[in-house]
Formats: sequence, C-alpha cells, structure tokens
Amino acid sequence: MTRFGYTLMTEQSGPRELVGYAAGAESAGFDFLASSDHYSPWLVSQGHAPYAWTVLGAVAQATSSVELMTYVTCPTIRYHPAVVAQKAATLQILSDNRFTLGLGSGENLNEHVVGEGWPAVHARQDMLVEAIEIIRTLHEGDLVTYDGEYFRVDSARVWDAPDAGVPIGVAVSGESSIARFAPLGDHLITTEPDAQLVKAWDDAQGGAAASRKIGQVPISWDPDEGTAIARAHDQFRWFAGGWAVNADLPTPAGFSGASQFVRPEDVAESIACGPDLDALAESVRPFVDAGFTDVAIVQVGDEQQERFVADVAEPLLERLRAL
Repeated sequence: MTRFGYTLMTEQSGPRELVGYAAGAESAGFDFLASSDHYSPWLVSQGHAPYAWTVLGAVAQATSSVELMTYVTCPTIRYHPAVVAQKAATLQILSDNRFTLGLGSGENLNEHVVGEGWPAVHARQDMLVEAIEIIRTLHEGDLVTYDGEYFRVDSARVWDAPDAGVPIGVAVSGESSIARFAPLGDHLITTEPDAQLVKAWDDAQGGAAASRKIGQVPISWDPDEGTAIARAHDQFRWFAGGWAVNADLPTPAGFSGASQFVRPEDVAESIACGPDLDALAESVRPFVDAGFTDVAIVQVGDEQQERFVADVAEPLLERLRAL
C-alpha cells in the first residue's frame, strides 16, 4: 500500500509555523514528513526560506513516530558533503532513527549563493557521486580521508554516528541517472509518475524489496475553487517550467520572469485546486498506478495550511488510501 506524506514547504512558511504543521500532520495520520531544503523561495510571493535542518531538529522533538526526510538536499556546493554527513547523523539520533536523507544535484536558485558558480549537469552529477561516497563512508563512524576530483576530506570522523546509518534517497530524472545512482542510494526520488523509472530502478538494484519510490504532488485546497486557483497561480506557477528549466534559473526574479505568461487556467490544469477532496485525491493516482511506495502532498500556500492540517488532511488521507 502506498504511504502518504506531508511536505514541510520551507519556501512558503516560517520556521515556527512549520514545526506546528509537522505536529499537526503527525496527529492527522501522515506516514512521513518531507522537508524542502532551500536558501530562497521560488517566487517572492512565497516569502520564506528558513534553514531546513534547524526546523527538522525542532520537528524531531515535536513529533514522536512520523518519519522525516529531506526532499531534497544538495550536498555539493552550498554544503560540503562532510557537513551533510554530520548533520544527517545528528538528526537520525535526535529522531530515534526516523530520518531518511534525500539527496539531489540541486538547483541554481539555492546553490549559487555561496559564489562558487553553477556547474554543467554532468559535473553536478559527478559531484553528487563523490558526495554520496563521502557521506556513506563517514556514517560508518571511522576516520575518513578522501581525495576526489571535486572534494577532499582530511581526517574527518562523525563522532555521533547512528548504529544503523542513515538511509539515502537519490533524486533522478531518467534511466541514465538511475544506472549511475541506484547502486549508491537506497531509495528512488523523482518528480514524474513514470512506471518505467520505477522498473529501471528496481532492475538496477537487483529487485531490492526494501527500496522505496518517493514522489511528490502539489494540491491547492480551499473552500473556494477560485481562491485555490489564484493562490496556486500566485505561488506555484513556477511549477509549470519543469525541472530542465527550474534547475538553472538563479533567483526568484528569474522565476517570476520565466513564468509571467503562465495563466491561472494553465496552473489549474497541472495542479488540483478547490474543495473537492475526491478530485484532489485523484490527482495523486498517477503516482499510485506507477508503483510509487510513497507520495508527499504539498498544500500550496500558507494561508490555509493550519486549517488543511487540522480539518482536511484526515478525510483526504482516507480518500488517498482508498486509491
């Protein structure tokens, strides 16, 4: 049966609010919490970007059983992989082994801020390979020295390393990246409900039964359909660009310019909007039918987030699980 998560969308809510939503989502019955890890919002109208790891540390203490994950962290430019290894290990201990580290090759929006430029996609994937190797080795708790093409680690040790390590999910977009990252990761993360990607991942891992396939779906619930569409257009019209565009634009202003001709009706075609819980649930069906084991729901905007978690999440989960 597919498991359903709630997305802590750091781009659209402040840190205190996110911790409260996380506790409410656990009470509502979500199976896991997926946190974005951004330095900037996609659009200025979203208005937030707290540090995901501080938020997740607080969430680990505000919850007791719901699983946690990043969706996703880029461990190559803004963060050195040795630092990611340390904070992932710490969060795993704080959460009593509820954490999965989701990794990906990142977006220019978040990574350019440290002034190291934005490499071509092949270089970003090479860097991610090295980063995963470093993180895996450090989670074994031993002294590590690593000398790669992109990263060096000099006599480093994660002193508080969880006994069972930290499961790693890797964001991929096609069969070539699956062939490269499936041997390095435990779980598949992807944005498209593509059954071929699921099959390719399983084949590359030799049919590993424990492997999770994790997707994400935005929805815009509101008692008024027009309000739901307007909010989705205001804050999520960047979603129409697709990852080939979204990975490379550097600023919220860039996303605003790139999405200026996206109409509300265009957004409504790609994001389920309004009060109809059956329609919202149906928008998730492609991921379920494609064989995804986990799907994280994004409720667009902060305005109705508290009400969504308190009043809507539980009946929506009933419909999702009926799929």
